[in-house]
Amino acid sequence: MPDMGLMIYETKTALVLRADLAGWQLANVAAFLTGGLAGTNPVMMGEPYKDAADRVYSPLVREPVFVYGGTVEELRRTHRRALDRALRPAAYIEAMFKTTNDVDNRAAFAAAPADALDLVGVGVHGPRKVVDKVVNKLKFLS
Repeated sequence: MPDMGLMIYETKTALVLRADLAGWQLANVAAFLTGGLAGTNPVMMGEPYKDAADRVYSPLVREPVFVYGGTVEELRRTHRRALDRALRPAAYIEAMFKTTNDVDNRAAFAAAPADALDLVGVGVHGPRKVVDKVVNKLKFLS
């Protein structure tokens, strides 16, 4: 593989997931948050892929997505920091695990207390230095 050099993007995407979730929950929440961020920030998307037979595939997110783990308190702190820095976070709450569709997800979210969300995942995309401050002191999910 040729050395393409280290690419530093001006923006950064970070997900903070509650570390005690089951594997399927982690994957599900990460997918929902990334999809939400990409829908709000189209610049996140790369170009479509083509294979050697010239078949076209969907584009992927163009830059790394950094995934951190944390407690509900750390997710709330991340959420507050994102809002304080005028970022538009993606958020997933515990009650959404009990729903089966987007309408019910939004209803569950709207019914949750705004200052005490039972967060299981928060996603942010924005200027790299700003996102670094939002996720400061969190550790990568392992």
